[in-house]
Amino acid sequence: MLSEGLVPIIFIAVIIIALAVLFTFIPIMLWISALAAGVRISIFTLIGMRLRRVVPSRVINPLIKAHKAGVDVDTNQLESHYLAGGNVDRVVNALIAAQRANIELSFERCAAIDLAGRDVLEAVQMSVNPKVIETPFIAGVAMDGIEVKAKARITVRANIDRLVGGAGEDTVIARVGEGIVSTIGSSKDHNQVLENPDRISQNVLSKGLDAGTAFEILSIDIADIDIGKNIGAILQTDQAEADKNIAQAKAEERRAMAVAQEQEMRARVQEMQAKVVEAEAEVPLAMAEALRSGNIGVMDYYNLKNIQADTDMRDVIGKMNNENEEEDK
Repeated sequence: MLSEGLVPIIFIAVIIIALAVLFTFIPIMLWISALAAGVRISIFTLIGMRLRRVVPSRVINPLIKAHKAGVDVDTNQLESHYLAGGNVDRVVNALIAAQRANIELSFERCAAIDLAGRDVLEAVQMSVNPKVIETPFIAGVAMDGIEVKAKARITVRANIDRLVGGAGEDTVIARVGEGIVSTIGSSKDHNQVLENPDRISQNVLSKGLDAGTAFEILSIDIADIDIGKNIGAILQTDQAEADKNIAQAKAEERRAMAVAQEQEMRARVQEMQAKVVEAEAEVPLAMAEALRSGNIGVMDYYNLKNIQADTDMRDVIGKMNNENEEEDK
């Protein structure tokens, strides 16, 4: 049996443990803070939050903040937004900032923007204090072939009504870049762009590039402009090089055809020479046959040999004269 002195100690320990468990499950201090701030909330509401796996401080503290700022929200709205995975504290801060800036923003729209993945507080702050987006150098080519590079600063303000479903900063930068390229490309001379850079801003602004985005473009300023490469000259050089390569290929093709034709002619000449040799080999046989048959006489044969000897002698003399003339030259 336990001694009589241990019973009170055990009893007190049980009471302390029970109170600790009770105060852990029931946020009494949070309830007291809410009452002190003028927010009337039932202790059973806090217990219900625990049962619904809602952290009471994530709902009650923003509720106190909203009550002090005069923003009309209730516990059910904040709790439902928390259960949907939203950031309750950020939504309340955005509502307070919108109220201070006289921006009409309901809790439902604010919660929808937050659940869509956008920072609603940053959007409200951007509505009051516009943001400057700086583009990288965007290159365009004027009609004279000179490349012009321009960097722009885009001043935008968040459009609360288009935050849900509206395009982001990347789309704005891409559209402005497209406008810069088209404006530079329509210039007859790169000097026009250098002399009047505000022409780029005016043309880009007139296109209504903020349509369908979450922003309203207030101004586009050309921060820097530089001259790049002579694209026209580079293209002409490349074209000339390509034409030269084509001409060389065609010349090589013609040379190959000429070599083939020359080889074909040589083959034909050799074939004809072979036929001549063959025919000359048959001449003695034909002469012998003519002598035997009596078609020619012996004197006719000697006359033919004399004529052939005279012809050979004239050929030799002609060759010698040609060689002498070449030496004289």
